[in-house]
Amino acid sequence: MNLPSSTDPGPAPPASAPPRAPFPTVGRVAAGAPLRWLRLGLRDLRARPWPSLFYGLCFAAMGWLLGALLRPAPGMMMALTGGFLLVGPFLAMGLYEVARRREAGLPCDLFQTTVAWRRNFANIAIMGVALGVLLALWARASMMVIAVSFPRRMPGVGILLDAVAQGQHLGFLAAWFAVGAVFAALVFAFTAIAIPLMLDRGTDAITAMLASALAVGRNAVPMAFWALLIVVLTGVGFATAFTGLIVTVPLIGLATWHSYRELVAAEPAGL
Repeated sequence: MNLPSSTDPGPAPPASAPPRAPFPTVGRVAAGAPLRWLRLGLRDLRARPWPSLFYGLCFAAMGWLLGALLRPAPGMMMALTGGFLLVGPFLAMGLYEVARRREAGLPCDLFQTTVAWRRNFANIAIMGVALGVLLALWARASMMVIAVSFPRRMPGVGILLDAVAQGQHLGFLAAWFAVGAVFAALVFAFTAIAIPLMLDRGTDAITAMLASALAVGRNAVPMAFWALLIVVLTGVGFATAFTGLIVTVPLIGLATWHSYRELVAAEPAGL
């Protein structure tokens, strides 16, 4: 019987797992960086107008639909219109893909931008569920503020706006905006660059949200400025009976891609 040689290496060791991608490196930007992001977004909008404006039209159409369906229920309309801002980062995914494909020199085929989520479906779905839960919580909180402020009956939107113009119900508006600001701040912190990061690198949802929160915390002044610009541009869209969203939403979405590019360092080669 042949005995195994003492030099026999034995069974081969198991193959090592592929190296795990490091946590994204988040940098710092100047306070005026958001203005540059808007200029770059406008450049992309001019270069790829049709796929970009398509998404803007979708946002405007949702606003028109909400206005038509919920006109008899102004409280719910206010809640869902405010929640519009909370799910905006998720719905603007196609715009991030437009900017990514233009940057990479790829054709901006509309169909390809609408299915960009397929590259990281599981994690983007997790993000979508999280935003959906926040939207439901915001709607409930908004309705509670309205119910407390108007225990008998919620006035119509036109009557409410007239009353506000005359200096009435200001306490209600202050409370409503304060509650909305809390939810909006949470959503902004965890989604400012999370979805572009997931689309671009296939990052998992938790890592992407943590990287986004880190980017916001490390760049408090420019990101606060960026959030203010988003609110102003969205407000312009709302003030024009949602028609302005056709342009302002693509501008914000395309600019968001450039904010991600400047806030997160390029991925190391070989990963």
